[in-house]
Amino acid sequence: MSVLAVGQLIGWGTTFEAVGAIGRKLGSDLGLANEIVFAGLSVMMMTSAFASPLTGRMLERFGASRVLSIGTLFFAAGLCVLASAQGAIGYIAAWIILGLGAALALNAPAFTAVVEREGVEGKRTIAILMLFTGLSPTISWPLLNLLHDLIGWRATFLWAAGLQVFVCLPLYLFGLPKPVAREAARISANTAPVPLTAAGKKAAFIFVALSTAIASFVTFGLSPSLLEVLQQSGATPELALQLAAARGVLGISARGFDMLLGKRGNPFLTSVSGISLMVAGFTSLLLLPPSTVSLWIFVALYGFGSGILVVARALLPLALFSPSEYGRQASRLMMPQNIANAIAPILFTALLDRTGVSTALIISIMLTLVALCSVILLISLVRKARRTAGTITPSQP
Repeated sequence: MSVLAVGQLIGWGTTFEAVGAIGRKLGSDLGLANEIVFAGLSVMMMTSAFASPLTGRMLERFGASRVLSIGTLFFAAGLCVLASAQGAIGYIAAWIILGLGAALALNAPAFTAVVEREGVEGKRTIAILMLFTGLSPTISWPLLNLLHDLIGWRATFLWAAGLQVFVCLPLYLFGLPKPVAREAARISANTAPVPLTAAGKKAAFIFVALSTAIASFVTFGLSPSLLEVLQQSGATPELALQLAAARGVLGISARGFDMLLGKRGNPFLTSVSGISLMVAGFTSLLLLPPSTVSLWIFVALYGFGSGILVVARALLPLALFSPSEYGRQASRLMMPQNIANAIAPILFTALLDRTGVSTALIISIMLTLVALCSVILLISLVRKARRTAGTITPSQP
């Protein structure tokens, strides 16, 4: 697990988080508007989304260790291109390469590596990995800013490329334990937790894809504009900063809480709880009179709800499909999620600027209610499948 934790920290910290840390500084040197600089993240997400089906096939054929290793090489190449960029073309080209690296080295391939080694018992390890991912900006932002001040942003990205080649690549190739190869384990790997028919699997995939993509769309859409949402809702700039920082702490705490639940955790119920908390948070901010108390209520509900949803999104495929299917299904699910993540900040920013916070909150409530209905339909489908097979227990959804 420590190998994957280090790899995910470095992977997220040197790519996705780099724009937030030093993006405006490199933008001024390259003569690029901040909109173009931050559009690199959208390019990365879109590229990763369309590469996700290929990632799933590669995971089935080659295994997670090799796929993660290839991803680190794409990351290293993209960071080198970024370090040598002279304008918009080179900058965007770098993020296309980094997007390919993201599809091969972030989230789904790392979770698949866990499932290959631990099977359905890997829920707690995946939750721990999600906790480390949440800590990535806390660690990477100060380090990237320090390196930028000492050696400049171009050398900083070359240094980051070196981490990919000399730290992540050896760890993925030689540091991961071998996948379980016992015959009993192979039989278990082909046994799905839910006895779904072929049609049931398709329906389950659609419900999961719909709920996770919508929840991700709302979260990624609001997060970059959270300060604006809070200020339009009555917060002073100083209070808005405090609330935004508290939201980050709550999100990480929620991931830690889910990790502590371990085997007792249930991603179906966690999804319902997380989405319900988000709906309650948006509704409270929309309906309660503007005040410091109402702002804190919103941040508490939204921060904790979105935090536990991050873990639920990673664990839902493992709760539905067999370990041998996990990599392919998780990668397929990343496609709608990453597309949503790529377009959400642009749409929500335009929505806030042109119509105000009330309209954004109403749309957020409507979308999250659709996501909640999708999860409820998924739970109903799972219950029906287990009832038909005679395998349902009181503790299961």
